[in-house]
Amino acid sequence: MTSSEVWTRATADRYDAEEAESSSASVLEPTLAFLAGLAGDGRALEFAIGTGRVGVPLRERGVPVVGIELSEHMAAVLRRKVDEDTLPVTIGDMATTVVPGGFTLVYLVYNTISNLLTQEEQVDCFRNAARHLEPGGRFVIELGVPPLRFLPPGQVAVPFDVSDGHLGFDTFDLAEQTLVSHHFTRDEDGRYRRDESRHRYAWPAELDLMARIAGLALERRVADWDGSPFTQDSAQHISVWRKPV
Repeated sequence: MTSSEVWTRATADRYDAEEAESSSASVLEPTLAFLAGLAGDGRALEFAIGTGRVGVPLRERGVPVVGIELSEHMAAVLRRKVDEDTLPVTIGDMATTVVPGGFTLVYLVYNTISNLLTQEEQVDCFRNAARHLEPGGRFVIELGVPPLRFLPPGQVAVPFDVSDGHLGFDTFDLAEQTLVSHHFTRDEDGRYRRDESRHRYAWPAELDLMARIAGLALERRVADWDGSPFTQDSAQHISVWRKPV
């Protein structure tokens, strides 16, 4: 078991509704096209598959998908959408859990590697990806760039969403390289619900070193699923590492 926090039944049950926009076909299409192109004729393994926001439509696109998920509650929501034979899911953590067979693609989206709260566990995640990859296979991560340029001296919080139904901000511990995401979400009755989650942020260069430790080499880094260039002003990155043939 890693130090990741486990999502509860209540969180899992409302996850799809709260992520409806990011789950729409128009938003997901570039993600699915990117991943399907890398998977080719092989199988894909999704670490932290959750409720299947990406894995289910990728399977419907014709890519055989297998998932690993730490939260039984999140996996139960996925199981309402697709059966085990169509999309197998193993309950376990993404840093150590092993599933049978080889894969041309292992992917980890939506900032989820930051759920591993130590550098050691994040390195283990890369090693686990490499363990599952066939020669020439790719490991893909979607991750935000830490917005530390928004922190003047003495400030520890950075807002990331200020909208009618949601207020979100991160508080940083720069010495420990961790953050806490705070969410104030307005429910249908008008009341605000508070949630928070802990994360360990990592820079692209640090991830490249983790990949090297795992025997993978950086192949490509872009700013978004549409392939736009990654620059010093990019808020996130999609990185692809390849296992040698």
